[in-house]
Amino acid sequence: MHHGGSNPGGRGHGGSSRGTRLNSSPDAEWDDDVLGRAYDRRVMKRLFKYVVPVKGWLALGASGMLLHSLAGLVMPYLVVIATDRFIETGKFGGLGIIAIAYTGVALLSWVGHYVESLYLSYAGEMILFRLRTEMFDHLHRLSLKFFDHNKVGKLMSRIQNDVTQVQELLTGDILSVITNILTLVGIAVVLVVMNPRLALLTFTVVPVLGILVVIWQRHARRALLRVRQAIAVVNDQLQEGISGVRVVQSLSREKVNIGQFDSANKEHLTANINVVKLQAVMMPTVEILTAIAYGLVLVFGGYQVLDGQMTPGVIIGFLLYIQRFFNPVQELAMYYVELQRAMASGARIFELLDIKPEIKDNSRAIEMPPIRGEIKFYQVSFSYQPGNEVLHNIDLTIKPGEIVAIVGRTGAGKSSLANLIARFYEVDKGELTVDGYNVASVTQESLRRQIGIVPQDPFLFSGSIEDNIRYGYLEASHQAVINATKAAGADDFITRLESGYNTPVGERGGNLSAGQRQFICLARAILSNPPVLILDEATSSVDTNTERLMQQSLNQMVQGRTCLIIAHRLSTVINADRIIVLEQGRIA
Repeated sequence: MHHGGSNPGGRGHGGSSRGTRLNSSPDAEWDDDVLGRAYDRRVMKRLFKYVVPVKGWLALGASGMLLHSLAGLVMPYLVVIATDRFIETGKFGGLGIIAIAYTGVALLSWVGHYVESLYLSYAGEMILFRLRTEMFDHLHRLSLKFFDHNKVGKLMSRIQNDVTQVQELLTGDILSVITNILTLVGIAVVLVVMNPRLALLTFTVVPVLGILVVIWQRHARRALLRVRQAIAVVNDQLQEGISGVRVVQSLSREKVNIGQFDSANKEHLTANINVVKLQAVMMPTVEILTAIAYGLVLVFGGYQVLDGQMTPGVIIGFLLYIQRFFNPVQELAMYYVELQRAMASGARIFELLDIKPEIKDNSRAIEMPPIRGEIKFYQVSFSYQPGNEVLHNIDLTIKPGEIVAIVGRTGAGKSSLANLIARFYEVDKGELTVDGYNVASVTQESLRRQIGIVPQDPFLFSGSIEDNIRYGYLEASHQAVINATKAAGADDFITRLESGYNTPVGERGGNLSAGQRQFICLARAILSNPPVLILDEATSSVDTNTERLMQQSLNQMVQGRTCLIIAHRLSTVINADRIIVLEQGRIA
């Protein structure tokens, strides 16, 4: 007898972040209503690995952005030169050269903008692709306990919204912030070079704008959080309303649900209107300050021109540069909030990626050899939550080829017993072996591919009926699929369908009856010819006639296999070799 050491998977836990927490505990929650710091060193350090593969594209995009910005600095200065050197002096011949130069710089600006948009988009899509792929792969490796305690909607939000937010951070927000800062510095330098006194006078407006931006950001932060909270409620109600539409209609709750959704939707509307109001305040405020700066330039610059201390071209240049100076300030105010949101998204993404699977192969796990089907429980105890055991000191031996029925009241621990055999969960105490091998000492894949499971709730995937039957055994031939469906008793109804085995399956098999879905799941389980078969209340959701047909199929399916049948109905377990009664997690 080969007893491997137990390998309880590490309790998953994510690294902490500001206001976010996720782990495998039942109280785990993500806080989607938290904004992070504008710069989080730990998040940026971990995001760097996603930047490295696309650093070439990012460099090209940054070069295009820089070229676009430099062209924006040069173009107003060409107007200054044209005014002072040619228009004022009457040398109109030089205007042609300036016009050509201005057109050339405008073309360079176009090229820079094109390169920036193209290569930053390339880089962004690749980062998006890699992050989503990594998260999808990671979610498939996590244990069932994790999904017991975390909502699908939250996970979808991580993969969709947060990943997109991080992509925009890496390929747009950071570079735009840097470019806007460089643009501000560049314009300030040019203004000081052209006329230091007038430049300093113009800059007196900047502190006022800075104070207004800080005040605006506080209100904007709260308003954006309210929008995020409101849309979360709207999405939750949408998901529940659509998924549970049959129940809603059967209970005639349409008016109540519509009223609740209307209330949530109005809250979202109000939150968005508040954001629009804030944006509507910000834009005119910047325009007013720009107009004040214009007035200062016109008044004090005009006196200097009249005194011969400054040329008209410099005034024109100042007016053109002032417009370009305040635009980056306004954009920086918006990017500050976006950076906070992106950093919080990054923290949530890495918190998810830091979750460790509770069930994992240990370093010395071996491939499970072909199973004969002997299953033994040695003093096995198990709990989903610490301190709340659902199975207590189970001692049970199932011989190869034996058909054992497990019965008991709801919550007695029947399905938990079956889940431990496939090692979907880890035993807390004791030992569970298959053919003398501790299930923790063999690889999960080699164990599970030799166990066929037919769940109580038959789940079908998008695709055809044949795709669903071959879902776990892709190399199976069409004839093997037919043989499996005949053994499961599913061939008759499939061949009567208009497209037969190519009939598309709707979402979760909604275009098929409960019995048809269950027959397909039976065929899927039998296709790989598993030596161990677990039927978890496989006939509980079908009518009496369908159950009779299914029972005939089951009687054939279990022959020569170790079979564990979980059931409530006596008709399902009447042919079992033994019936085990569970009561409050103990064999009664």
